[in-house]
Amino acid sequence: MPAPRDSYDSTRHPDLLAWLTERQTGFERWAHEAGGVTPFDFSNASLDALEDLVRKAYTMTEEVTQQRRTLFVQGAVWYIGEVLCRRKGWVWKFEPDFDTGEVPPFYGETEAPGLLDTPCVGAPGAGPGEHWYPLNSLRRLLTEDDELGNPVDERLVGMVEGWYDDEDEEDYEG
Repeated sequence: MPAPRDSYDSTRHPDLLAWLTERQTGFERWAHEAGGVTPFDFSNASLDALEDLVRKAYTMTEEVTQQRRTLFVQGAVWYIGEVLCRRKGWVWKFEPDFDTGEVPPFYGETEAPGLLDTPCVGAPGAGPGEHWYPLNSLRRLLTEDDELGNPVDERLVGMVEGWYDDEDEEDYEG
């Protein structure tokens, strides 16, 4: 459904609010089931542990996309986003399509190419297109090559700590 950008509050989408409540109330159970004794305390060590779990469970980005509605992936999405919210003062959002203004179904039944149907995080006053999709962070962990065929070796901690925040990415020697 199209929604004018000036009247749509991406932080108040009813499905987003319900999802956040479910993730928050189910966090301890998710953390126990996902990591056992690993403490998910929003630290870099816990991000490393989550990354290890993702890499053990999936080998291709498409698997994460196909499993985006499972409790494990949704818990991981929430966890990454919550780390960013806590560290950077960001907020949860469910954004309309950048080009059309269409608000897709939240975690729709089927993946709609070109539409992002998962929550994102961003600065409270950020404009359209200025947000981060934690699901894409999970997918990026499994990406082997970038658009130009160059090898990709991403780490979740590096993504969260802001490799992408640097204006001059060429200075990074990783």
